[in-house]
Amino acid sequence: MLLFFALGLLVHFVFFASIFDIYFTSPLVHGMTPQFTPLPPPARRLVLFVADGLRADALYELDENGNSRAPFIRNIIMHEGSWGISHTRVPTESRPGHVALIAGFYEDVSAVAKGWKENPVEFDSLFNESKYTWSWGSPDILPMFAKGASGDHVYTYSYDSKRQDFGAHDATKLDTWVFDNVKVCAIEWLIYKHIFT
Repeated sequence: MLLFFALGLLVHFVFFASIFDIYFTSPLVHGMTPQFTPLPPPARRLVLFVADGLRADALYELDENGNSRAPFIRNIIMHEGSWGISHTRVPTESRPGHVALIAGFYEDVSAVAKGWKENPVEFDSLFNESKYTWSWGSPDILPMFAKGASGDHVYTYSYDSKRQDFGAHDATKLDTWVFDNVKVCAIEWLIYKHIFT
């Protein structure tokens, strides 16, 4: 009976250890040679809007009158731009989803041990490979993309973390902050470009 108990305990320990060996290893491979394509890019600029928590089916479905719930975005999708739908994996939190979209891989699970606050493993992203990047949003998301960037070309603008109240009555306050700041920065950039170029 004692041997059966010890064997059962050993099997459970091996299964438990295998979870960490399989899921808590980094998906990144370091030391690879950067690859370049001779093809021109599909566009000169990329404008990426991420609406955290917005399900694609809720955005693209038509209302009871057959009209789009987001006619401007639907017009761009149908006539001008490229688009895609990102599928998430567990954990379905903001940070891993943003890493998957912007860096192109599912984030290292060991980031859980650091409370999703810093990068346990440095990684390259679309922002680091771009000429300039301006980003507005959450103080939990933006700094991780600016931290690993080479040079001084990633500009982040975050609202104060104390403003994040996910149980608030008005959930649009943070969105409004982002939209207002995008407008201000765009106007400043146009003025700068007009004066100095």
